[in-house]
Amino acid sequence: MSTSKADTTFDNELTKRREMVYAYLESQDYRQRLTPPDIRDAVYSYIRMGGKTLRPAVLLLSCGAVGGDEKRALPAAAAVEVYHTWTLVHDDIIDRDTKRRGAPTVHEEWARKALRLGYDPVDANHYGLSIAILAGDIQHSWAISLLSELYTGMHVAAPLVVRLIQRLQTYVIRNLVDGETLDIQFSQSPIDTLSEEAILRMLWGKTGVLYEYAAQAGAMIGLETEDTNHPFIEALTQFATKCGIAFQLQDDILGIIGDESVLGKPVGSDLREGKRTTIVHYAFQSANKDQKGTMLSVLGNRSATLKQIEEATAVLRSLGGIDHTRDLARKLIEQGKSHLEVLPPSLHKGLLLSWANYMVEREF
Repeated sequence: MSTSKADTTFDNELTKRREMVYAYLESQDYRQRLTPPDIRDAVYSYIRMGGKTLRPAVLLLSCGAVGGDEKRALPAAAAVEVYHTWTLVHDDIIDRDTKRRGAPTVHEEWARKALRLGYDPVDANHYGLSIAILAGDIQHSWAISLLSELYTGMHVAAPLVVRLIQRLQTYVIRNLVDGETLDIQFSQSPIDTLSEEAILRMLWGKTGVLYEYAAQAGAMIGLETEDTNHPFIEALTQFATKCGIAFQLQDDILGIIGDESVLGKPVGSDLREGKRTTIVHYAFQSANKDQKGTMLSVLGNRSATLKQIEEATAVLRSLGGIDHTRDLARKLIEQGKSHLEVLPPSLHKGLLLSWANYMVEREF
């Protein structure tokens, strides 16, 4: 990452908003309402670790970019962060991941705890999965409760708050689950039966739709309107949609060539899980028989060795899969940024442009 003055300013502004969101979450009395302790600790597990808070950041910046007061949108930013957290907890179960941000995933941590308490391995694994599912359910409901605080705490108009809740609970979750389901199904589908367009549509559902919602919600709160066709809201919606897909493309790249110590999860796990990324799809189209064999030897093979992963990665590099996906992500970012031209100049608009660049320049 560059250390220019602009980058430093963005990092400082992102940190400021991250602290605002987590201070708000910690200030609530929600923790005291949760029992038993295993559920309480599981609900706060990833929150205690802290995240990049890119979704809350785009919500707050979108609010400011249309002339709104970021502080009024803070409950919504906190809600988006908690909502994102439950999707991570459940996604880790689906992907059978054991690490998140360098620490055990929720289901893994509580399975280990159960083993220490004397559970047999099968029951311990089931206990870990059960706690993670229930913790995710609690986080989901907490997110909706936080959105209601826009009305009770920030005096945002009730119809607008209801609209935001409805959109999250119908449009967002439907598309998110659609994307997650397709991701699972694609991992069992022959690569040559999929199109890049289908993969990008899946990525939008998995990741882009929540970014879209964050920007849209922030702008709606800032403008105090339910009209999603407002030109500023439409611009920010399109901006975040494209940047959200680009974020996932960068994630796919880092999952193959990133630094494991920085990522906090094993590099190559996406290959072992059989993820049908644009990287694999593009490389497979021009691969010869031996190269296809090398890729297929690791895709969906949870027992693939580090050497096999390295060989497959080398093939993906040589066939241009990684470069193609990087170019695709950058193209989406530029398309997204072009939508912001309708917005008047402001500090918030400048920070949104920096936020967009960060989506594809980050290393974790």
